[in-house]
Amino acid sequence: MKNICLLTALTALIFGCNPKEMRHRPTESSSGNAVFVSNKTNKNMENKKSFYDFSIKTLEGQDLVLSQFKGKKVVVMNVASACGYTPQYADWQKFYEANKEKIVVIGVPCNQFGGQESGTATEIKSFCQKNYGVTFQISEKMEVKGKNKSPLFAWLTDKAENGWNEKEPSWNFCKYLINEQGELTDFYASGIKPDNADFLKAIAKK
Repeated sequence: MKNICLLTALTALIFGCNPKEMRHRPTESSSGNAVFVSNKTNKNMENKKSFYDFSIKTLEGQDLVLSQFKGKKVVVMNVASACGYTPQYADWQKFYEANKEKIVVIGVPCNQFGGQESGTATEIKSFCQKNYGVTFQISEKMEVKGKNKSPLFAWLTDKAENGWNEKEPSWNFCKYLINEQGELTDFYASGIKPDNADFLKAIAKK
């Protein structure tokens, strides 16, 4: 046991870190909303599936191959048209317009939280464009939690798949941030907007 402790301490000394800091842990944003951040040095990230291994359907029923976004950060958020957080569409549209050369935003309609996305694909598209001028990508409606969640959200919420995170959306407008290499790096709760300090720090990382 002494040898194991000595080895751990020596490893921490060599790499300049506290052994406790080598584990993933949630932090709290300044607005009190949970922010879960991955540890980029975690070896669990090796040999795991990438965001680029998936494709989803658009509202129009067309295939959206996610590997086309290599080299860009991607924000994936589950959305709804009749939620208290729905006005965030305007915030994320403004963010997308300012950053679309380097950051992709994908909204995923979901009716699992209070039945707040009950419309058809045509109704969802019309609502987003008419009320918020949305031009970022909106996918087909899908399930984001539970046993029937889509393959993409199965990857986003299973640490055996993505390497570290198992947090499912707790309500509408939860966000997942993917880096330029197709790795999941951060989770943000519903209340987090594009001007949040933690989010801005994350997108600034290379």
